[in-house]
Amino acid sequence: MKRERALQVVLVLAGLYYLTWALITFDLLWHSSWLQGHQDALPMFTSVNGVLGVFLLLAVKQPARHRSLIAYGAWSSLAHAFTMTIQTAEAWAHGIHRADSPQDIVINGAVGVLLLVVLLGLQAKEQAPAHPAPVSGPRIAEA
Repeated sequence: MKRERALQVVLVLAGLYYLTWALITFDLLWHSSWLQGHQDALPMFTSVNGVLGVFLLLAVKQPARHRSLIAYGAWSSLAHAFTMTIQTAEAWAHGIHRADSPQDIVINGAVGVLLLVVLLGLQAKEQAPAHPAPVSGPRIAEA
């Protein structure tokens, strides 16, 4: 029971984290701030993650039924952190400091790792049934 509650807590936290990206999307679109920096892809990116947050929150009730969604959340978070790491390293090599690094790299990486732990916990729970099925003796068909 404790393991399942921990899995649900991680899903709620990750879902709320990504749901806040929907607020960022709203702000970007409401104030048209994406136009100023020619960041056309930013509202699209934040909207996808905002929707991911909604679905992670919906997965809280039955996490085992939403393994592929949790896997997507985990791997996309890790890919995001990896991409930001490369961008930060390239920026530093050119003498530029990125305002969102390194804390965003750590946060997205941690979310990805936590979701992978949730996923592994679901798979371990599924592979070890609590009550093994009873084995019956051989049956002989009667003619």
